[in-house]
Amino acid sequence: MVLRYSSDPHAALVIMDASIKNDIATSISHIHSANRPLIKTVHHASFVTSMEAELFAIRCSINQACSIGSVSKIVVVTDSIHVAKKIFDYGSHPFQIHLAAILSELRSFFSSKDSNSIKFWEYPSKLR
Repeated sequence: MVLRYSSDPHAALVIMDASIKNDIATSISHIHSANRPLIKTVHHASFVTSMEAELFAIRCSINQACSIGSVSKIVVVTDSIHVAKKIFDYGSHPFQIHLAAILSELRSFFSSKDSNSIKFWEYPSKLR
């Protein structure tokens, strides 16, 4: 997977994770796009749930990847695929503010070019 997408100048490979320790959430994302420096983003927040931390990490990662001008394919690698699926759940739940921001970014990304795409790949944490 890494070899396939790391050489594609129109792809952004996003690897992200979030964790909580002592009521402090840390979200980290690494974004790789061919022939560009690796982008590493770290955020900290207090008193949030793990789902909020994961959604925030996905939100920031997608935002960063969309800001790379020539990117038309985004691949998000996460150990929280169940959280990523919540992005497309239109039901009422407490995380709609994050979902609205993510969907707004994706709407801009998809409307800019018909061939743009995003994939979510699960990397189960038990494999680490």
